[in-house]
Amino acid sequence: MHLSHADHSTTPPRVEIPRDYNAAHDLLARNAARPDKVAYVDAATGAQLTYGELAEQAHRFANALRQRGIAPETRVMIAMLDTLEWPVVFLGSILAGVVPIAANTLLTTRDFDFMLRDSRAQVLFVSKPLLPTFEPLIGKISTLEHMVIAGETGEHSVAHMIASGKPDAQVAGTCSDDACFWLYSSGSTGTPKGTVHLHSHLVQTAELYGRAILGIRENDVVYSAAKLFFAYGLGNALTFPMSVGATTVLLAARPTPAEVFGVLRKFQPTIFCGVPTLYAALLADAERPKRSELKMRVCTSAGEALPADIGERWTREYGVEILDGIGSTEMLHIFLSNRPGKVRYGTTGQPVPGYELRIVGDDGRECGPGEIGELQISGPSAALMYWNNRAKTKSTFAGEWTRSGDKYTCDADGYYTYGGRSDDMLKVGGIYVSPFEVEACLATHDAILEAAVIGVADQDGLVKPKAYVVLKQGRQASAEDLQSHVKSRLAPYKYPRWIAFVPELPKTATGKIQRFKLRAQAHA
Repeated sequence: MHLSHADHSTTPPRVEIPRDYNAAHDLLARNAARPDKVAYVDAATGAQLTYGELAEQAHRFANALRQRGIAPETRVMIAMLDTLEWPVVFLGSILAGVVPIAANTLLTTRDFDFMLRDSRAQVLFVSKPLLPTFEPLIGKISTLEHMVIAGETGEHSVAHMIASGKPDAQVAGTCSDDACFWLYSSGSTGTPKGTVHLHSHLVQTAELYGRAILGIRENDVVYSAAKLFFAYGLGNALTFPMSVGATTVLLAARPTPAEVFGVLRKFQPTIFCGVPTLYAALLADAERPKRSELKMRVCTSAGEALPADIGERWTREYGVEILDGIGSTEMLHIFLSNRPGKVRYGTTGQPVPGYELRIVGDDGRECGPGEIGELQISGPSAALMYWNNRAKTKSTFAGEWTRSGDKYTCDADGYYTYGGRSDDMLKVGGIYVSPFEVEACLATHDAILEAAVIGVADQDGLVKPKAYVVLKQGRQASAEDLQSHVKSRLAPYKYPRWIAFVPELPKTATGKIQRFKLRAQAHA
């Protein structure tokens, strides 16, 4: 198997992938010459998995699937914590031509009930600590034939499957356009959508962003606070490091500041991948380490736009830039990003080479510099479709262009600035107001940990901004103080007319603020 890389000055860079292609085989084959190199480290136990061991276990797992009659194109669900068994199950399934569905481990029984029925997955791989969430579903889903437990050694365990599988290195006869794996969207605005990705997509994101923008290399140690089930985390912690033979640290536990700093201190990652909420919490931690204790050379952020103040404070504190970018479940990873040495905090940077972007106004016309509209993307990692959702597929995947649902502007230098979700935008006095702009301004107040802004009608029925604010531990601030803070930095009409102090903000399991819940609460 050979991948050719075309990069001409007159055309966008691209990765040419042969028709006969298996993504897991490619990632494993790239590391055949370094069998003793550590691929994964379990942060909790210190256990390691070398590239040679990873390849052997993945092939054994693939053969165990075949031995149990799990046919190619069968769908299986992975609801597992980030341990050494996760990449084995994911890669082994793909080697066998089986389609793994990486499931968010933080969801509810009701969510999993929907996803299992919607996908008709025949096998569920589930970590032992998550069993109570699935127990109410056992025996109630006709298409679910097997449940295999990760993290134990019994007959119905992942470990037993690996041990019982033949070591033969068989690879299913898949092609680059075959369905390879699914990810369910976060469901931040409704029912989760099964997003179908192809075999070619994993390596496309690894080459176009992982190597070209992130600059990942063999001697890097990577830690992604975003879990493997998250599109962002899957690239950070599996595809990117495997594409070059780097080492990845996995943490099964929730990424609290204490856990994250523990990993950064002990394992000395050179690449750290976080999200804005986590960076804010890390900077607010009184026990945070000194710059000299860590070895980070680059950090990334995605999931939501990074407030400029957080990026600037992180760089002052640790001497390393955060490459803020935007990706999506639909595009698999980041397609718009800041770049090393060219970071402009407060913006999401410039298009990742290999992707084309445009901003389209409400009238369907492409916007000019400074005009706000919906961001649309064309690129080689766009999902095939939403499973069982033809209408939503047609509205999101419009020919060559994928609609992001995000509002953006682009300046004369080609830097893009986030303006909020399309359904979050406010019109105050006939002028569009970005909730994110007001949130980012509030975040510069030293008493605020995080904030969310929505539109609420006043007594005259006119929409005005309302802010929900979480204060840092032990800090105080008045509504008047925060309103004055915004007025001093933004156009006066943008200031929040009402401020509610709350202990936490509603979020999806991947950390995105659910403003629709705040709107429902405000209008109740």
